Amino acid sequence: MWTSTQYRNVVRGSAWYDLIVTAAFATPWSFALVHGLLSALNLPGELPVFQPVHMLMANLLGSVVCVWAVLRIRDPQALYGRYDAVARFLFAAWQAYALLHGASSILIVFLVFELAWGIAQVLPVSKSSRAGSLPQEIGVTSHP
Repeated sequence: MWTSTQYRNVVRGSAWYDLIVTAAFATPWSFALVHGLLSALNLPGELPVFQPVHMLMANLLGSVVCVWAVLRIRDPQALYGRYDAVARFLFAAWQAYALLHGASSILIVFLVFELAWGIAQVLPVSKSSRAGSLPQEIGVTSHP
């Protein structure tokens, strides 16, 4: 069980992980570099040459994940952590699907991290006091 402060740190930590891992996917130039490096590893499984539509999908993914990560870094609400956990389990499902259909084994590394961050964000959060934790947990701010 997390305290409210610990959980906010988990949400922020998962966001930093996302930003670091996916920033290179956000532009065609940075993704081409990463794709070349991953291809050079010659890992088991397929990592095909990307056509323009594949590149578009990778760049859309990178862009959206980076924006979502910055939001969680700036405002690591518990609600965002719960939504992020759901997204991670969906990503993990599609990564497992891709692995079962011959995708590069590099996905195993990402799959492990998706599951770990997802599990960390579905764990319960203790409520030390209703008044003290309410604004942080549901995103309500008090006004003077």
